[in-house]
Amino acid sequence: MGIDDVTPEVSGGRFPSKAVVGEVVPVSATIWREGHDAIAATLVWQRCEPVNHADAEAVRTAGVVGAERSVRMVNLGNDTDKAAASLVADAEGLWRFRVDAWSDPWATWVHTVEVKVAAGQGAGELANDLENGARLLDRAAGQIEDRAQVSDVPDQPAGEATGPIHMPPSITFATALREAASSLRDTEHGVMERLAGALSEPVRRTMVERPVRELLTRGADHHVLVERARALDGAWYEFFPRSTGGWDEEGNAVHGTFATSHAQLERAAAMGFDVVYLPPIHPIGTVNRKGPNNTLTPGPQDVGSPWAIGSAEGGHDAVHPRLGTIEDFDAFVARARELDLEVALDFALQCAPDHPWAATHPEWFTVRPDGTIAYAENPPKRYQDIYPVNFDTDPDGIYHESLRVVLYWLEHGVRVFRVDNPHTKPADFWSWLIGKVHEVDPGVVFLAEAFTRPARLFGLAKSGFSQSYTYFTWRTGRDELREFFEMHRDRIDEARPNCFVNTPDILHESLQTGGPGMFAIRATLASMLASSWGVYSGFELFEWQPVKEGSEEYLDSEKYQLRPRDFDRALAEGRSLQPWITRLNEIRRAHPAVRQMRTLRFHDTDNEALLAWSKSDPVTGDIVLGVVTLNPFGTEEGTVTLDMEALGLDPFARFAAFDEVSGQVFDWGQANYVRLEPWRDVAHILHVRTR
Repeated sequence: MGIDDVTPEVSGGRFPSKAVVGEVVPVSATIWREGHDAIAATLVWQRCEPVNHADAEAVRTAGVVGAERSVRMVNLGNDTDKAAASLVADAEGLWRFRVDAWSDPWATWVHTVEVKVAAGQGAGELANDLENGARLLDRAAGQIEDRAQVSDVPDQPAGEATGPIHMPPSITFATALREAASSLRDTEHGVMERLAGALSEPVRRTMVERPVRELLTRGADHHVLVERARALDGAWYEFFPRSTGGWDEEGNAVHGTFATSHAQLERAAAMGFDVVYLPPIHPIGTVNRKGPNNTLTPGPQDVGSPWAIGSAEGGHDAVHPRLGTIEDFDAFVARARELDLEVALDFALQCAPDHPWAATHPEWFTVRPDGTIAYAENPPKRYQDIYPVNFDTDPDGIYHESLRVVLYWLEHGVRVFRVDNPHTKPADFWSWLIGKVHEVDPGVVFLAEAFTRPARLFGLAKSGFSQSYTYFTWRTGRDELREFFEMHRDRIDEARPNCFVNTPDILHESLQTGGPGMFAIRATLASMLASSWGVYSGFELFEWQPVKEGSEEYLDSEKYQLRPRDFDRALAEGRSLQPWITRLNEIRRAHPAVRQMRTLRFHDTDNEALLAWSKSDPVTGDIVLGVVTLNPFGTEEGTVTLDMEALGLDPFARFAAFDEVSGQVFDWGQANYVRLEPWRDVAHILHVRTR
């Protein structure tokens, strides 16, 4: 039999698809054979032995360590020859799955006798058909009796793949099939009485769950890499520890430490974030150090850019002395853990001119014709304080030193890394590095700062990155937002998006001109539409001023100077988005549907300033429906027309929609009037109550 178009599949099977523990992963395939006999398919999956997932041959030949699990697939009908089911992996690591196709003689028999009976054929004309049915039932009963000696677990119907079905002992099913077979052979009764047992719901169900298979065709193996849940979902908060020192009596900024940063941990936890991300915490170079606003004339008190890593005080495996000691960092990580936060570190493979590597390994850099080492450039931007690493000169040395650095921080409790500019390094390097790290701890999460073309973004994801930054920041209109999120939804088996609303490098024009309403809108879009989202500190204070017109750089950028903030005062004076961010994260935690990506669906609106969407959680049945205004200044109203099938509802159904924003309950159906005022509520976030 033919088994084609199996999904998920990434690059023709060269790379495993992505999932996390407990995630419901849809699987589909086209199955076909000659003739008119009924066919069926079974999804089979199994955990593999630990291997380096970056090694394609190791993945292809990986042995198995877990028992096979299976579920009968559902024929999608509509003449598509498509069958579908879902798998759920309950442990991290590599899993393999396949689709087995087989001829279903029982389904063929049922269809045949029902058609003949409807055509008026009697018992005499159906004699052979009745005996064929009896033989199939006897055969199925024999299979059940044989299997009962080993296991009493039937094939599971699609949608029930999380555990065995609780039934009476198998012998009960075998007896029922034998009795139905005997009735088919009972010539003392009419044809309908003889067929009654065989066509009854209990017998039909048994024959579906414990089928007779013929012409079984085993499909090819496919693979899925299963990571911990943080690889899919999470709320990230970025801040600079050095800006947490407040001000002295004269109003001058004081350099913060890991100890003074504990208050920021507590604030991030109170806002409902899951991850705190720190820019580089290493010593900062003094050669070509940058001053405020990226000037080339720093003063003696200027702190420089954290991304200019390394000085005489150490490199990538050291902490900046003004932040504290490694013991202080360990205490910071421990406090974060107490608050249910994870610490993410920036992993930036670049050096200041006075980094120890520049002296001990000059071959790791690019030397220009005049004998000097080339600094980083991204025209028109110039980074005179940074030397990029050249991976072509001594790959073995660079690879192993990079691995040593990551493993060092892993020993200090860091299991999440945000990687700076990964698209400027070889993809093979990332495959090797991430694979090696996952041999030590498969739960380490790597976020790629890949603001780059889609081919590179998805290529890095295939190389092992758990998540990636995206072009979300530059998507502002209704239709382009839909297109953007649908693209990422449809390619979730390849790459997972993490939508940051801003970064130290990116202050989008919409935030410069959109006022507080736009900040609330962008936070809503990122937190509700993406499984993972992020905020860079200062966003909640509506920081909007660029260094100059047409620039996305912040005025007085924190990249080059200390920037303490009085969050508590802003909150007390009502000048903070912190309550709205907190509410968004509360909704994310209360509703597993929001943290999904595969089930995202958009709904039609007759106003381009309104965007409507829904998400559902296939495990809990949770459904969340949202409508957000894209206009930060004025009232927007219109009609939202729902795709009721996407919500699992009848086209003319009515349902209660509880608004998690206002606390109101709306009576909604297929078409619904919406009016949103950004100074009051920028969105409806509705819990769909269908029962």
